[in-house]
Amino acid sequence: MCGIVGVISKTPVNQLIYDALLLLQHRGQDAAGIVTAGPDARGTKFFMHKARGMVRDVFRTRNMRALPGTIGLGQVRYPTAGNAYSEEEAQPFYVNAPFGLVLVHNGNLTNAHALRQELFAIDRRHINTESDSEVLLNVLAHELEQAARNHPLTPDEIFAAVRAVHRRVKGSYAVICLIAGHGLLAFRDPYGIRPLCLGEGDGPDGRTVMVASESVALEGTGHRLVRDVQPGEALFIDLDGQVHAAQCAERIDPHPCLFEYVYLARPDSVMDGISVYQARLNMGETLAQRVISTMPPSEIDVVIPIPESSRPAAMQLAQKIGKPYREGFVKNRYVGRTFIMPGQSVRKKSVRQKLNAIGCEFKGRRVLLVDDSIVRGTTSKEIVQMAREAGASKVYLASAAPPVRFPNVYGIDMPTKGELVASGRTTEEVRQIIGADALIYQDLEAMKRAVAQLNPSLKGFEASCFDGCYVTGDVSPADFEAIETQRRTQQTEDEAEARGRLSLQSAGDVL
Repeated sequence: MCGIVGVISKTPVNQLIYDALLLLQHRGQDAAGIVTAGPDARGTKFFMHKARGMVRDVFRTRNMRALPGTIGLGQVRYPTAGNAYSEEEAQPFYVNAPFGLVLVHNGNLTNAHALRQELFAIDRRHINTESDSEVLLNVLAHELEQAARNHPLTPDEIFAAVRAVHRRVKGSYAVICLIAGHGLLAFRDPYGIRPLCLGEGDGPDGRTVMVASESVALEGTGHRLVRDVQPGEALFIDLDGQVHAAQCAERIDPHPCLFEYVYLARPDSVMDGISVYQARLNMGETLAQRVISTMPPSEIDVVIPIPESSRPAAMQLAQKIGKPYREGFVKNRYVGRTFIMPGQSVRKKSVRQKLNAIGCEFKGRRVLLVDDSIVRGTTSKEIVQMAREAGASKVYLASAAPPVRFPNVYGIDMPTKGELVASGRTTEEVRQIIGADALIYQDLEAMKRAVAQLNPSLKGFEASCFDGCYVTGDVSPADFEAIETQRRTQQTEDEAEARGRLSLQSAGDVL
């Protein structure tokens, strides 16, 4: 899960991309990057700045001044493949031929290892990082070079290259690529697993076209949502802002990620024709039915959400079961989302820094806590304990998502079964680990129906973390063994790097 944005305008785009990245910050907090093209009218020179950290920390005034041009793109990174602590793996990625390409990518390639070998042995291309995004960039670069070898680059040649990319690449990918001197290319995998949408705006100097991961990045920067980029579709936006579109996949099978609606996306976004907020309200209704079928509502005194993604579901649940809704936790907005923090020790430590209980809402009450999902169980266990310490007589926990039992290989940081508290365990066993008096999970099929009714044209969702079904059809047990080995090695390296940074900081403080 990352946030990406691309813009073509008649005026400088550095501030516009910065503002869009702030609106997408929830999609990644590890690193941020912006590239612009200009200052000449054809946009043939690139200017880039990227680094680890939040958007507001990565870009200072001097950095923004060094990003001229009226065309550009940006990304906020949440690492799911590669080294989380590497500055080199921050996006955008650049390759100088053909034309000069800069790319940002949201998703995860499931055949990245095979492609890496193929690129070196056959395409004669070198990959310098562990990032699958650099692999994707080089596949695209090779196919563009093949498509436009003997004639000028036109939208037809660009779309031919994207068709070849679809044939070679497997997994999830929403991509925006800046082609020097030509314009912006955006495309989405044939399943539409990761989101991407098109918007436009009218400024005093002319029309602006923007492509972004979520509609909130468009609307928050004064643009209007035109439509989603369809699964398998490619858009090419030339330097005059004209949009060319073509379906480039041989076969499409729309399956947007269900977890986007549960947790990842902002509630004020609309993705694939579905309001994220309304989807979460609907999840609250179906969860209420599960609660009623599990325990009498008379045993519940109050419904309290675990901020912030669970609020819509919790409000709707409380209304359906006829119990008061209360805010029982105050969130420190200056601590990052615990779900995307590397390492269990860092995640566990951050929970109490992030949330504090309002004692009067808990004391002597039988409390139903509502969370959007339970992934590793670390946060849930801490929060249940906080509720008890605040005086709750009973603590029940309801999850607006079904049990997360399976690894995700499409760009969400839950790649090993050993990290998932529900993997191989019954609901009762999970309840005991978390320490709640009752644990109620959402029903998967009911949740799918609740979201799908908001866009009947969608026939399915990517829900592999819940049901173990991988829509791309190329994931095997051997892949998971390799991923788990890589994951354990990477976690060891990341934690060692984190300890090293803390040691250096402590030494600096002493000096």
